[in-house]
Amino acid sequence: QVQLVESGGGLVQAGGSLRISCAASGIIFNIDPMGWYRQAPGKQRELVATITNGGSTNYADSVKGRFTISRDNAKNTVYLQMNNLKPEDTAVYFCYCYVDTRGVLPRTWYTYWGQGTQVTVSS
Repeated sequence: QVQLVESGGGLVQAGGSLRISCAASGIIFNIDPMGWYRQAPGKQRELVATITNGGSTNYADSVKGRFTISRDNAKNTVYLQMNNLKPEDTAVYFCYCYVDTRGVLPRTWYTYWGQGTQVTVSS
């Protein structure tokens, strides 16, 4: 079993910054990729950013140039640095990890989700 613990959400004014993090623990041989989704009230969950084990990143167009995703493989932790926040960034942010829980062939991969952390941006 794998657990994801998120931290760092909160309330910030428009134009401000926040960093959220997500630490994975449990039986983990590899995590590829790690990433963040968000869900605003009344809207579907949407992809924010992903990062591969090798450091390749992908961002939603709405956050490009403002958000930076990074990871510490030694700590099984993914971060999301959010700058120049806008009210439309208000949402619950969920981290996810695609985890190899076996380590040998045939590998066994599962998707795990964090519990979500609230980010609120006031205008």
